[in-house]
Amino acid sequence: MEAPEIIRISQFPVLSTTREWLAQHLLGVIARGEKTALFFANTNFIVKNRFVLEPDQVRRCVIVNDGIGMDIAAKLLQGRRFAANLNGTDFTPFLFQQSPQPLRVFLLGAQPEVLNQAVGYVRTVLGQDVVGSCDGHAGIRGAQELVQQINATGAQVVLVAMGNPLQERWILEHQDALTANVMLGVGALFDFWSGSKRRAPAFVQRIHMEWFFRLLQEPRRLLRRYSWDILVFLRACFKYR
Repeated sequence: MEAPEIIRISQFPVLSTTREWLAQHLLGVIARGEKTALFFANTNFIVKNRFVLEPDQVRRCVIVNDGIGMDIAAKLLQGRRFAANLNGTDFTPFLFQQSPQPLRVFLLGAQPEVLNQAVGYVRTVLGQDVVGSCDGHAGIRGAQELVQQINATGAQVVLVAMGNPLQERWILEHQDALTANVMLGVGALFDFWSGSKRRAPAFVQRIHMEWFFRLLQEPRRLLRRYSWDILVFLRACFKYR
């Protein structure tokens, strides 16, 4: 497979690639018994992680673009767009579909009731082998015990849904101790799988307005993200251009 191009957004090297390349890359990591972490970088990722992730940590993970804001920044600063939009909500099921056999998956994050429904979705709808789960609060309280629990399950893939920057920090702090091959920071994915949050209709996704749909659903929580934080994002992009 031809290596993807790297487009720098702020201080982060973001891969410009397709979901097909990325899925085959991760499945290859699993097949070879290697390890990696995958982060989906949107504007909130850049803002929340700009003082959290160190350069040596960034080199140990794969970062891909998520959202129209990243595409606009790439066009303004680099003169080109990303090859595709890669968000965890769409890519994670695609990764499972591309695997020739069910993957052993561990789910970490969210409230217990949301997590339980997400576990059922991954098993029954996506057809994967869910070998364990832990809600976000319990996972933060007992990190060392949780690492041992995950390793005991033989999980190949760990989905961490804690939001930025907690999920990235948790993954990078425990990546060496975990035996799982692929760790993904998936944000609100469990909320969508459980049905506690609705995704935007398909046509809204196609015109890259899903962010506005989410803002209408949760205005108090997301207003800052889609107003002031956009200015912080643009400043960070120009600072490191």
